Amino acid sequence: MERTFKDIMNDARQVVPEVSVDQVKQRIAGNGKEVHLLDVREREEYREGHLPGAVSVPRGFLEMKIEETVPDRGAEIIAYCQGGTRSLIAAKILKDMGYKNIVSMSGGFGAWKGAGNQWKADRQFSADQLQRYSRHFLLPEVGEEGQAKLLDAKVLLIGAGGLGSPTAYYLAAAGIGTLGIVDDDVVDRSNLQRQILHTEDRVGMPKVESAKLTLEGLNPDVEVIGYRERINSENIMRLIADYDVIVDGCDNFPTRYLVNDACVFANKPNVHGSIFQFEGQATVFHPAKGPCYRCLFPEPPPPGAAPSCAEAGVLGVLPGLVGCVQAVETLKLILGIGKPLIGRLLHFDTLAMEIKQLKLRKDPECPVCGEHPTVTELIDYEEFCGLRGGHDEQAAATA
Repeated sequence: MERTFKDIMNDARQVVPEVSVDQVKQRIAGNGKEVHLLDVREREEYREGHLPGAVSVPRGFLEMKIEETVPDRGAEIIAYCQGGTRSLIAAKILKDMGYKNIVSMSGGFGAWKGAGNQWKADRQFSADQLQRYSRHFLLPEVGEEGQAKLLDAKVLLIGAGGLGSPTAYYLAAAGIGTLGIVDDDVVDRSNLQRQILHTEDRVGMPKVESAKLTLEGLNPDVEVIGYRERINSENIMRLIADYDVIVDGCDNFPTRYLVNDACVFANKPNVHGSIFQFEGQATVFHPAKGPCYRCLFPEPPPPGAAPSCAEAGVLGVLPGLVGCVQAVETLKLILGIGKPLIGRLLHFDTLAMEIKQLKLRKDPECPVCGEHPTVTELIDYEEFCGLRGGHDEQAAATA
């Protein structure tokens, strides 16, 4: 027996209640139960305007996506489209799949908007951006809302060297809108074994300029701001002020302690990484949420106790491993997803290929973030750490 569109719509109305815009407002506002607003229009329609809190599940993906989006078949669902037709058919399909408490909004988004009710428009991505970030859009934890957060985010990297290179490269690829890079060094041929932001033809060029060329060439969405200056107690608060996350990629203790103290004072998350020969480690120091660097090491080591990479060497791929972890942690912080490495430290031993996770605890006696801090202003630590003034050992130097 042949069936017409009218027959399909009549069948749907037999099993799916239709509710008015005013009834939807009442359900959203007043019954104390969770209500799932399901927008079954195409993504382009959803971006241009939708009900606040609505989830986009286009009609063509409904059967595939609904169990992931609303796993509870007893949940209260209000489906809507532009005019009320697609949502009625979609609701009938969900009824057939076992969803018991679903209705369709009569008149759809057009009626909602026409009645003067509140609605929301998402960020409008360009055609290039829709292609570039398409794999992010497929992740429920990221999606278009998360990508908009990344494009609006500002991350400051301390150093454009071994750790800063892979971290910056992947953050730029991910679409971090503003990347600040602090480094007063120039590209040296010995850097090229591990510092992948730089190339042979840029030897002698300031690292911040080389980094800008590489990163903006990778992703034109990203604005790279270079700070060719040496970090000290006079400029660090200015440098970190406008940034959401600070990434510490330095290889010397004066800078490491200074960055830690400044982040505690400014209440900024500090994504920390360090490397030595074949070993590396990464963690996140987040004021008020976990320990800081000084909870582990209250004071800098004595002069000569810890050689730099320039003195002890480093396996070229090691900073890539640690830097990628720093990039992941930075993205998680911005997106607000997953479990950041706050209070946990990953230790990598590449010779044995062992990864250990160590628990870190906040020290109530910490001189910076403890209950009774004794360090209440920034200090320059060069005199404590035996630095000899070479380019790889300056306070802005990197691994």
